Amino acid sequence: MTGSRLAATAFILAWLTPAALAQQPAQPAAKPPAAAQPAKPPAAAAQPAKPPAAAPKAATAAPTAGDVQPTLLGQYGDWGAYAATPGGKKVCFALAKPKTAKTEPEGRKRDPSYLFVSTRPAENVKNEVSVIIGYPFKTSSDATAEVGSAKFAMYTQNDGAWIKNVTDEARMVDAMRKGADLTVKGTSGRGTTSTDQYSLKGLAQALDKIEQECK
Repeated sequence: MTGSRLAATAFILAWLTPAALAQQPAQPAAKPPAAAQPAKPPAAAAQPAKPPAAAPKAATAAPTAGDVQPTLLGQYGDWGAYAATPGGKKVCFALAKPKTAKTEPEGRKRDPSYLFVSTRPAENVKNEVSVIIGYPFKTSSDATAEVGSAKFAMYTQNDGAWIKNVTDEARMVDAMRKGADLTVKGTSGRGTTSTDQYSLKGLAQALDKIEQECK
């Protein structure tokens, strides 16, 4: 279970990196040149001469990117609903960034943090709550997630956190559907504490959408 959680989180994290996001506009950009080629036949003839070496790479890279890159199913309030098929297995997830992010001491550098709820039918996983905190957690430390008066412990590994008691997950998701915001607190390996607050506006609709997409 832990392995599949790590793999799913790693996949989403890889997509969230600037390099992965940069590939998205690159694909549409590749189509306009094709439309422009007919207008300048000489240039079009010159291009095929050099791409042969690059063409095979693009051919192998394109299917991979197409299969793996998530598709936005819809934006609902502060949450986006996405679907992807890495390795031929469908994954759907709702994703949000924190509305506020604080560290103590102030000003400590950290990468962006995210909260997402994923569903993986092939693994019989539904509405798994995960956090990417933006720094390596302190070894063997727990993070906490609070929705209203409800508090949930999260076990940590590297920069990810998941609900410690899986039986609490459904209760947590239900609280998130009804709540206004969720607060995640954690401690880095350097002793920095962080407090991230996420808006839950639109989460219920985003979850309904991914449930419909990933049955």
